[in-house]
Amino acid sequence: MSRHLPPLNALRAFEAAARHLSFTKAAQELYVTQAAISHQVKALEETLGIPLFKRLNRALLLTEAGQAYLPPLREAFDLMDSATRGLQDRGMEGPLKVTALPSFAGKWLLPRLHRFRERYPEIDVLVSAKDSLVDFATADVDMGIRYGGGVYDGLACHFLMPDSYAPMCSPKLLEGPRPLHRPADLKHHTLLHDDVDPTFGWQGWLGQARVSDIDPKRGPGYSDSSMVIAAAIAGQGVALGRLSLAVDDVRAGRLVIPFGPVLTSKFSNYVVVPKARETWPKVKAFSAWLLEEAADSSFDDVRPSR
Repeated sequence: MSRHLPPLNALRAFEAAARHLSFTKAAQELYVTQAAISHQVKALEETLGIPLFKRLNRALLLTEAGQAYLPPLREAFDLMDSATRGLQDRGMEGPLKVTALPSFAGKWLLPRLHRFRERYPEIDVLVSAKDSLVDFATADVDMGIRYGGGVYDGLACHFLMPDSYAPMCSPKLLEGPRPLHRPADLKHHTLLHDDVDPTFGWQGWLGQARVSDIDPKRGPGYSDSSMVIAAAIAGQGVALGRLSLAVDDVRAGRLVIPFGPVLTSKFSNYVVVPKARETWPKVKAFSAWLLEEAADSSFDDVRPSR
């Protein structure tokens, strides 16, 4: 059934003016000019074909029609206000469901998540770690953290942090009979491959390092970036790892970057949210916290040891 309703701004102007019996106070409430209120009310009266106010020299009174129109109109605005507040309250009810790659969830998010809990104890965060790209239209998740190019149709997308690649290994590999001192020394060690980012790999890095006598394809590969980092920590070889994920291990001394170059990835990390949920309080709180943590965990100061 189609509805034939006057413009909402005109109805709001009338309701506020009728409640205050003053165009001036209605204008102050709605943050518009007194002339705008007068114009909206006059337009409403012309649309209805009925005068709603008696305009006296020092007073504003409702006509009989205005008195009859105000109560149901006021009730309608109260219902809309209640419905809006209820919808906004839903944004704080229940857990916040976040999706992320297992590598990012395990290496970066989970070690920091206790700080969000301390700040917002009323918000329970449920992390869904999946390798596949989540469809927000069908999946039961509220927001996500993605590694990619930053263009996601239908989603609000906020830059979280860049990423870079560098050789990394256990400190033990800097010593022994085959120590890692320069890129050419990689010929004596196992290459560990991160298969997550197809835009980067050992072949590209070796080319940048001007090393041509090493097979860039030899060595095991891993479908999860955290696995290649774990293998490097265990001393199983040299990883071409993502600094965003390995920065804590490098700072803790579990990994070292024996030499450069450190190369910037074409992909970055982004916070993504369905646009309908972007204003939910718990989503806004978690998004702001993520950006704050990303700024604090910058790896700009991480440099090769040589």
